[in-house]
Amino acid sequence: MVLRALPPRSRPRLRGRAADAALAGAVLALVAVGSLRSLIGEREESWEATALGWALLVAACAALYVCRRHPVATASFVLAATIAYYLVSAYDGPLVVAFVVALYTVAAEGRLRAAILLAALGLLLTGTGTLLGNHDVNGVALFMMTGWLVGVVALGWVRDNRLALAREAEQRAASEERLRIARELHDVVGHHISLINVQSAAALRRLRKDPEGGPKRAEEALGAVKDASREALRELRATLGVLRQADESAPTAPAAGLDRLGELVAAARVAGLDVRVSTHGDRRPLPAEVDLAAYRIVQESLTNVTRHAHATAVDVRTEHGPRHFTVEVTDNGRGTAPVGAGSGSGITGMRERTRALGGRLTTGPAPDGGFTVRATLPCPEVPTRPKGPTRPKRPTQPTQPTQPTQPSGEPPRP
Repeated sequence: MVLRALPPRSRPRLRGRAADAALAGAVLALVAVGSLRSLIGEREESWEATALGWALLVAACAALYVCRRHPVATASFVLAATIAYYLVSAYDGPLVVAFVVALYTVAAEGRLRAAILLAALGLLLTGTGTLLGNHDVNGVALFMMTGWLVGVVALGWVRDNRLALAREAEQRAASEERLRIARELHDVVGHHISLINVQSAAALRRLRKDPEGGPKRAEEALGAVKDASREALRELRATLGVLRQADESAPTAPAAGLDRLGELVAAARVAGLDVRVSTHGDRRPLPAEVDLAAYRIVQESLTNVTRHAHATAVDVRTEHGPRHFTVEVTDNGRGTAPVGAGSGSGITGMRERTRALGGRLTTGPAPDGGFTVRATLPCPEVPTRPKGPTRPKRPTQPTQPTQPTQPSGEPPRP
């Protein structure tokens, strides 16, 4: 029996208003514990001063609840309440912790200049109090306080930069995904719309030139238009399904791959092309990304041939190498690149697909005329286990089975 360790349960994280309330409550508890000296023990001030000090203490800590929504205003209020507390109270409580937290939030929210100004103002007021005779804060304590505030502002600035980098990475990933979807839409829509255009024009031409036999041939062309439009709608829905929200149900379609190469060939033959397909090398399963890229390259190549090449025959050749998979499409047309190949999205899209997988795409006139598109995609060989048993089988006994003799030192098998 195989026992699998269960994944650890993720701890729930406080977010939003709950996190703000927890932060304010934690700081209030810490400051309150550190200020209990003003309520117990010998009295060093009047009860009125103590009540005012505790009111300032609670107000400064409670203001942290809105610190993330209004960082600069909250930090300014906490600084003012902290200074007033130390001027009113005779006890040196840890209320400066509330100001440190507010200062960090200001820097973490991207308000670096405001954080530096508030830190400098706090140090200036504390130093002024020291010069005026406050013996609780000497030069060493002021120096240490400067280091704490500088460190807090630096930590907030680092966090803001990390969040900014994360947002940029997310936006970059979203842009790449939009480009990928745009290529998918171009391949799907461009291929099928081109076939619809060619077949519609062929049907009209046959009806005009051949009134007797034209209707039957036109019916075949219109049937191809119907199939191409249905396939275009199915692939379009499947491609646009990734743009839906997670809780929506999106229509699905079979994933495009070379197992559907026959559909492309059949559609091209209906358009009047003589398509020949050949496969070389030891066939093996392809990775999903390589399979999809090869299918789209063949699809786009046949689309360009149908629209631009004025060709009558096309050779589609695939080759399974030890570490690469090659797909090549050659036509017998004019031998020039499609119109707009240098700046359009046809060959450019194929080249980007190939480059994204670490492969190479070459295009140009074929040696015997026509035009060739050749894509070489990395495809490491998948190791296969040798066929047949790895150990010789034991001979069967015709009589009643007995316990087989084991070599010395080997425990008996059950």
